[in-house]
Amino acid sequence: MRKNGDMSEPALAPRNAFTGVIAVWATAFVGSIVIGIFAPEEWRIPWMLVGFGAVVLFSFAVQLWYGRTQGFIFRVASSVTGALLLMGIISVGFGLAALIPS
Repeated sequence: MRKNGDMSEPALAPRNAFTGVIAVWATAFVGSIVIGIFAPEEWRIPWMLVGFGAVVLFSFAVQLWYGRTQGFIFRVASSVTGALLLMGIISVGFGLAALIPS
């Protein structure tokens, strides 16, 4: 048999980076709905801030787990910005719902 030289292993296809962004958005959605339902009305906004802080930390953890340096800042910024907008829209919805007399 003839030696073919030093062959290298083929590079594995990288994980989809957008999946991590969607995971952070889903966590923000579920967290804000849970906070909106279970937190008392006067404590809703402080708990939303705590939830957003947890989402920011989760975003860093997910993107560090991804393990690629290319586009790290863009992925974290996309995750956090999307989560902020999503939680803000849900917070406005709960605020408007609180104005309706029951």
